[in-house]
This record gives sequence, C-alpha cells and structure tokens, in this order.
Amino acid sequence: MDPLDFLELEEMLRFLHCNKTEISCMENPVIFLCKLKDYNLIPIDRFKKVSRMKKIEKGLYDILDWFEEKNSEHIKLFWKCAFKETVLSHNPKLQMLRKSLMDGSYHFDTQLPEKVETEDNSEKEKTEHSEEEERQENSVKKKRKYSKSICDEEDEQPGPSGLSTSAQKKSKKICFTPPMKKGEKGEIWTWPLYKSQLPVTCGQVTGTLQRDKLAKGEKCILANKQWFAPGEFERFAGKQSYKNWKLSIRCGGTPLGKLIKEGHLKTVAYKGGNKKAKKKLFSLEEATTESEKEEDDKENQDSSSDEPTTDEEEAEEQMVQQSEAGLSNTKVFKVTCGGLAGTLHKKRFASGTLGKSIRTETSWMTPVDFCKESGLTNVSWKKDIRWDGKPLSALMEAAILEIHSPLCDCRLCKPGPEDLENEKNDDECCICKNEEEDQELVVCEECPRSFHQKCHLPHVDDIILNDDSPWLCTFCVFRANHVCLDQLEVNVVMSQQISQHMMQCQYLLLCLRSADEEQMFSPNPMGYLANYNTSIKSPMWLGKVTEKLQQKQYQTVGEFVSDVQLIFANCVTFNRRNPEILAIGNQLRELFDSEFKKAFNIQDQ
Repeated sequence: MDPLDFLELEEMLRFLHCNKTEISCMENPVIFLCKLKDYNLIPIDRFKKVSRMKKIEKGLYDILDWFEEKNSEHIKLFWKCAFKETVLSHNPKLQMLRKSLMDGSYHFDTQLPEKVETEDNSEKEKTEHSEEEERQENSVKKKRKYSKSICDEEDEQPGPSGLSTSAQKKSKKICFTPPMKKGEKGEIWTWPLYKSQLPVTCGQVTGTLQRDKLAKGEKCILANKQWFAPGEFERFAGKQSYKNWKLSIRCGGTPLGKLIKEGHLKTVAYKGGNKKAKKKLFSLEEATTESEKEEDDKENQDSSSDEPTTDEEEAEEQMVQQSEAGLSNTKVFKVTCGGLAGTLHKKRFASGTLGKSIRTETSWMTPVDFCKESGLTNVSWKKDIRWDGKPLSALMEAAILEIHSPLCDCRLCKPGPEDLENEKNDDECCICKNEEEDQELVVCEECPRSFHQKCHLPHVDDIILNDDSPWLCTFCVFRANHVCLDQLEVNVVMSQQISQHMMQCQYLLLCLRSADEEQMFSPNPMGYLANYNTSIKSPMWLGKVTEKLQQKQYQTVGEFVSDVQLIFANCVTFNRRNPEILAIGNQLRELFDSEFKKAFNIQDQ
C-alpha cells in the first residue's frame, strides 16, 4: 500500500515543508540526492555543488528549499523517490516519515503561521538598535567570536563585513542543534533532534538506536544496514565478553544503562549477553483464571432456558454464554490432545506451526508439534486439540483465538535466532509468578522453567549466570541425580545432617513455592493479616524457610521439616472459619508429604 495514494498534492507539499530539517539531517544524503538527480528533480549544477561540500547537510536543506519554491508541481514524484527502497534502507529518518504516513500518526490539520518574508519595519529598527548597543558594549568580546562554537555564530545576523570574511566562514563547522542556554548541559539525548533515535557506539562500531523499538523490546539498533537487538549489537561489535549491553553500548560516552536508570530511555528486560538471561516476550495482563471461567459458565448454564433445543443450537448458545462471561479476557486455556495435556497461552499463539503457545510439563511447542507429541500422524490440529470438550476451532470461530496473517512480521511469525531461543522457556518466574521488567529471568536448559536469581534454590550468582556452560534448575538436577536409596524410616531421616541432603530439601521447598499459585504461604503473614500475632505465637512462612535454608541455619533434616509443618499447623489454627484457605493448606501439606517420601525413599508404616 502506497501512502501517497491517499494524500492531496497540497498535503504532500506541506509534509515536505514541515520535515525539511529532518530530511536534511539524514545519515546518507548522497544516495537521496542521486535519486533526485536521476529523476531530473534538481538542477545538475546544484547537485554538483552540494556533492563537493565536506558537510552537505546545509546544502541539502537549500536544495529542499529550492524545490519547494521552484519545482513543487513534482511533489508526488519527489516523495516517490524518497520512499524508494534503495533510499529508505540507508535512512532511518525517511523510514520514520513514511511510517508516520502509514499509521496515521502525522496530522495534516495543524495550522501553521503565515509565512513572513521580512520583518516589520518598526520591529526591525528596534532590533537593529538593540544590536548596535550590544556591539558597542561587547566590542572586546567581538574579537573572540570566531573561536566560539558555530551554534553561537548562527544566531548572529550577518553584517556588512560578511563578504570579506569568506575565508573565516569556510572553517566553520555546521551545527543543526539549537544553541545551549546558560547552565544547560549538552546531553544529546535531551535534544529535540534525537527525540526518536540516538547515535550509539559499541567499541569501534557505530549505529542508530530507535527509542520506540527499544521500549517495545524489538530489534532497535541499525548498523551496517542490519537491525540488531542490543545483545546482538554487542556481539556484532566484538564486545560479547562484557555480557552486559547496558554497559558496553554507549551514547556520547554514556552507557545506556545510565540513561535507562535516569529515565531518558525506556526498555523491557532484554535477553542479556549470555544465553541464560531471558528477555520477556510478552507483558502478562490480569487474566480471568480457568476456575473463575468455569464458575461463570455454571451460572450461565443455570440461568439458561429450559426449552428443548438441538445439539447444534445448544452448543451455539453455550458459546455465546461463555463469551458473555468474559471468555475473551481469558489468557490461558487448558487443552488436551489424546492422552497429552497442556496449557495454551493466547499471547504466544500465531498459527498451527508458528508460535510455541502450548506448554507441557517438559517443553513449549506449537499446536502441530503438540499433536505429534501425542502420537497422532495425520494431524488436524484445529480438531484434534480439545478445550473444555470442544475442538480448538471453536475458539477461533468465536474470535477468541486469531490466526496471524501470512504477511505478519511479528516476532512470532518471523522470529530471529534470539526469539526462537526465548520461546523455549516461560515468560514468568516459576516461583513468584512475576515477570518484573527490571529483573532478568534465568532459564533452564533442560525444562521450560524460568527463575529470578533470588527465587531459585540455591540462588543463582552472577558468576554462574555469566558462565557459558549449560545451566540446569534444581528440579532437573534432582531428577537426574536421584538414585534409588535403601528404604529408610522417618526417624532415621530426621536425625541425619541436612548438609548430606541439601538438594532434596531445596527440591521440596521449590515444589511448595511453585505450587503456591496465589503466593499465600510465601510472604510474612504478619505483613497483611490483622491480629495474626494474637493467634499465632510462632509465625513461619515459606520465604523464611527459604532464607534459613539458603543461609545454612538448619543442622538436621528434622529442623527443616519442623518449620515446614509449623506453617501448615499455623494455617489450621488461624483459618478455622475459612474452609477455602484450609483446603489450599491441606493440598500443599499433602504435596509435601508425598514428595518427602519420594525424595528420601521413606517406607510406609
């Protein structure tokens, strides 16, 4: 689609008039000028004159000024040249201008002041009079004018001696930024010119950073005609040893991490320089849980009509009721295919073969891969994958799931190597269920789990994080190293030193914290429950047990188990009149008891 087809000639001319400065500051003006010359839009003598300039930006602005005044009837051809692929690929500024026309962010209804060729006589006399007084008062400073920055010289009005100072004018360096006010710092990231992009360097490699792409977590740095994510740009520059692009990539000598910390740049948590720090692909929103959806469905079914209907009418009515109950807000769906079960995440869904949207206990996979994993050979994933007893196609017919267009170029449909790597693991921490933007996730190489460094047991140190060797979580390490032990009695296990069974205890605690979906038992209950101290004399919570285990405060396995059992005992004491919380506590206690027997091979008595 060509955005020029929707614009009048007057609008195209106004678009040029308001963006001459942006165009004149483009990175590769020679290619653009050559294209204008090829289409006979500018005189050859002007082209040759500007091409010989050492700094051709000012000359480019003059050419644009001339074109607007003398050759405006060819404005549509001008923009067609500007938006040619050979020109766009080398000039991000022109790409941004075209994008503003495509997405409608540029508004043509802005009223501009009337163009003024000369000053009003009275105002001109006042200006000249004030300038004369300034010249008399600052005669000594006048001798030093040519040692100042060109930004100060550009503000001065040309005097009668302008023709005799041509030699001095040749040594001027052209500056396209406004003069600095007294006391103002010269950070270029605050200049209006760099509102949408910034020049950045990493080692000896230079590039252009697009602010909006950085804020969205997309590939945001253009260098050598390629787009890079920050980590990729760091490796492209040969600085992968830093393993921290926020330090290695700089703008005007200042690390990007400092600009992000001070609020000059916005970003999501990108994947770091190594392959373990995982960036978040999606920001999770508040979602209707599966249990809430089921309750809503029951209420709708109770209130449904008693009139006899056919199976098709009943199914259609049920789908309408579910949609009315907020089904469109549900982000996670429990699905099955044969004997295989998993959860489908709406944010990750693109099509049957694109977007690893279904998570099983062992991995993330596409809908087609999910069907193949279940043992099916002739795959028809829309029918074979079932949700709530209905085929997955029912969600598509209800516009709950949408298959992406074949022309879609999002990170799910056209993923890069880094995106494919990130699809292998969860987007939130397995323990705390959060994906804070300022914290990176550590991903397991064996299973789909992700963790914050301090949520995992043992904690993941920066030294381990920066190591290039594969990293496995405690769940995977335990299952890989858990050998069949001789059957033991509970009393024997309780008396043994915890140092000999640290991995089993860490595994048990991670199982509890991961199963605590609502995070009821992890934080200190005295922080959010009134009168808790009056009922409970010895408070204990999973976070406290985690801290004591990490700091090696337990001597025996029995001391560790005693604190865990204290949590469940306190839950029973405090929640006698709250059967819902009691049920959750009992589920966690039963989980701990069963996993404890498996971990230590306890014989049943």
